[in-house]
Amino acid sequence: MKHQGKAWSAFLGIFWRGVAVAAVLAAVLWVVGMVSGRGLSTPGLSTVAFLLVAFTAFSAYFFRDPEAKVPSGAGLVVAPGHGKVDVIDEVEEPQFIGGRAKRVSIFLSVFDVHVQQAPVAGKVAFLKHNPGQFLNALKLESAALNENVVIGFEPTDPAGGRVAIKLITGLIARRIIPWARVGDVVAKGERISLIQFGSRVDIYLPTTSTVAVKLGDRVVGGETVVARTAA
Repeated sequence: MKHQGKAWSAFLGIFWRGVAVAAVLAAVLWVVGMVSGRGLSTPGLSTVAFLLVAFTAFSAYFFRDPEAKVPSGAGLVVAPGHGKVDVIDEVEEPQFIGGRAKRVSIFLSVFDVHVQQAPVAGKVAFLKHNPGQFLNALKLESAALNENVVIGFEPTDPAGGRVAIKLITGLIARRIIPWARVGDVVAKGERISLIQFGSRVDIYLPTTSTVAVKLGDRVVGGETVVARTAA
């Protein structure tokens, strides 16, 4: 239950900024109406009200934060994010793994849940923000070039090697909010971060792991088993 409600707090921050913008637009319409002698523009105010309601509804949907139903069992690694698996490969991960790792990359559209969960239970041993570009997260090169945050775990469940995730910004998503901190002990499936709007999450696994998903699979953060390690 740790960090529960933080996504809602982020929504409220966005909502009140939207209200402020709507108030400014309404004031501008009023001033223009008074100067022109046409009075208060009802169609204009209706448009502002409609945009505010639409923005609020989408933001509330975007910042939803369902409770994860974490699977039980030995050697299971769960998805760190909600979305579609579009890359499964083996790469170098020099920042925390320090060598070769299996990678599963998950694309998050603006319609996916954007709260991320710990893929394993254990200690947060590494957290680093890396500046970069803001390419469309649909482009695979965004994983290497875009601004990102890497979080590294020393797992206790499952044991068997370091695990890292990379939270990657996109064309629209330009803010990553890590809730976990170095030294935190986290439970598998625990909320650890939020990315605002479309983005990508990569998970780096020991090369001895067996990937349990395939390209095109839809995964649920904190629930879907993405890999198995030796128990």
